[in-house]
Amino acid sequence: MQMLPSVDIVILNYNGKKFLDECIQTVQLSTYTNKHIYLLDNASTHDDVAYIMANYPAVKVIQNPNNNGYCAAYNLALQFCTSDYIICLNNDVAVAPDWIESMVELAESDEMIAAIQPKLISYFDETEFEYAGASGGKMDVYGFPFLRGRIFDSIEKDNQQYNNITQIFWASGAALFMRKSALIHSGFFDETIVHHMDEIDLCWRLRMAGYKLFVQPKSFIKHIGGATIQTKSFKKIYWNHRNSIYIMLKNYNSKHAWKFVPIHVILDYVAVAYAIISLNFVMAGGILSAHFWLLSNIFLIKSKRRETQAIRKVGDEKILPFLYRKSVVIEYFFKRNKTYSTLTNIDLHENINH
Repeated sequence: MQMLPSVDIVILNYNGKKFLDECIQTVQLSTYTNKHIYLLDNASTHDDVAYIMANYPAVKVIQNPNNNGYCAAYNLALQFCTSDYIICLNNDVAVAPDWIESMVELAESDEMIAAIQPKLISYFDETEFEYAGASGGKMDVYGFPFLRGRIFDSIEKDNQQYNNITQIFWASGAALFMRKSALIHSGFFDETIVHHMDEIDLCWRLRMAGYKLFVQPKSFIKHIGGATIQTKSFKKIYWNHRNSIYIMLKNYNSKHAWKFVPIHVILDYVAVAYAIISLNFVMAGGILSAHFWLLSNIFLIKSKRRETQAIRKVGDEKILPFLYRKSVVIEYFFKRNKTYSTLTNIDLHENINH
């Protein structure tokens, strides 16, 4: 009898004890047998680690001595993980019993599939997609991400409209299934990013290395995160605007960086002007601070760009078909297209053979 591929499930935690019982218990009840469960503790200041050790002895604990962000924590964990596949999992989730099998089956069907995400639905309303993942990540050519099921703050009901297995541009870091061997070619998470859009950058580099990324809606999890995200906080605005331009500058080839980044910058300053008129100085300050960081770190960005371009195996012409060629900002705010299916020229005939 052939042994199932091994899967390491790494649950990231920081002072999240209130979430851990349900998360770990549902993961332990997963019907996939060849799995190993880790708690990746990001320097919690409460008794989270002691609680897990006392109550869940089968869960291995990886302790990060410093809370230095999502990227650094998972890079530490990846050094410990030796299985065929790894799942980066948020602690505020509850998983279905058979959530792993369909992702493994899909990954095993094609060795060039590097990453898969399950469908993420709201913990509080199972008829609604969840903000952080919905049914797969997309991005427009100007560096603005959106989802099959969520554009900016507009979240759709899950009416099974995005239940097809299809290629996506990025897979949500809330539940990110990855082929461990593919990470050797793409590199791990970029710790310069620290928070937000880290998984988009990694998925982009996996595409540059020639790999494919999918959503597997047969697998689904319930996620609390979307209900607690502070979408208008200074830090979130800063990280998102900083990192979106940063990853474009290092991942696009020169031609497309010059073509698309300036338009992103212009759209940012339209947002700044609107924020000032609306007296939303938090938004204006977050965007301006992000641009200041970019201007102050030109040499760092050049260095990171050299590292990223060195792993490239396929050109942008192979990657651009997976990006939305229009501006999702203009579609959403000016044309009032609030759902994925109403975006102009969006390809709704996606399938597994793309």
